[in-house]
Amino acid sequence: MATSAAPQPNPASILESLNAYQRSFALKGAIDLEVFTHIADGATTSTEIAQRSNASPRGMRILCDYLTIAGFLTKNDGHYGLTLDSATFLSQRSPAYMGTVATFLLTDQHLLNFRDMAAVVRKGGVVQSEEGNMAPENPIWVEFARSMVPMAAPHARMMAPIVAEPGKVMKVLDIAAGHGMFGIEVAKHNPAARIVAVDWKDVLEVALENARAAGVNERFQFIAGSAFEVNLGAGYDVTLLPNFLHHFDAAKNVSLLKRIRAAMNPGGQVATLEFIPNEDRVTPPSQASFSLTMLGSTAGGDAYTFREYDRMFLEAGFGESRMVEFGPAPVRMILTQV
Repeated sequence: MATSAAPQPNPASILESLNAYQRSFALKGAIDLEVFTHIADGATTSTEIAQRSNASPRGMRILCDYLTIAGFLTKNDGHYGLTLDSATFLSQRSPAYMGTVATFLLTDQHLLNFRDMAAVVRKGGVVQSEEGNMAPENPIWVEFARSMVPMAAPHARMMAPIVAEPGKVMKVLDIAAGHGMFGIEVAKHNPAARIVAVDWKDVLEVALENARAAGVNERFQFIAGSAFEVNLGAGYDVTLLPNFLHHFDAAKNVSLLKRIRAAMNPGGQVATLEFIPNEDRVTPPSQASFSLTMLGSTAGGDAYTFREYDRMFLEAGFGESRMVEFGPAPVRMILTQV
């Protein structure tokens, strides 16, 4: 009777991980060269794509072959094609184009945070500076506001119908508003909603541009400065907390949540959007791995579990919290009652 061979060690995954930076920058290069857009427009050979990109035919052939290996392109008889994902998200002809996201995710400042991971782990947080990406008026957040709209907009469109209550007069506080998309979507769903957006001054300029483009700027008010320090005002029915609490330790989050609660009307609610892993902290992979992003770029941030968020809200004096799933999206929403 034949016996199955014992599994043999294989270093392939180790080598793939050590070379993973090449995949990141190959994709960024293809976005910069508009490779996916040129293919969508009918250029399907490396020579044709190179001509439209003003690039070397040899360089383009090697890049497109690599993108095929990586699963971003198809190749048949020397002709390249788009996969469903690349056609949807990487061609500028698509309304869901998200190529700008690469600009923020691969900024030099962000990458430097991860160059010496051993030092980061020894310290337990960012090593480039004391506050990392969260330093006051950090220009990286202007880049974030300009680049990350394609990632935020779908989530904002999912959140808005849940909290907007069309026709109800409401005052909405948008913490760390950034590009302003979450407040903008609420304003679009509810013509009776007025939005107060809080963020750094230069970042709020981007939010204002987007609010004007959406035709809702007349219902926007802006408060420039740190959400931990500025006067937030009062009388809010809804507070939006999209992708912000993960940047700080639990104690600092509780201090912010206490300020928010003091500014809200009884019966109001907070809508928190976050990368929330399961209690095992290793699933789902996209949410759970976000902890490493926070380790490398902040002093004390984390991808917190629902139980940890619930504890923070309770400590800040809020009532019940419940989690809302957004299907395949890498984020989850928590609704918390005042």
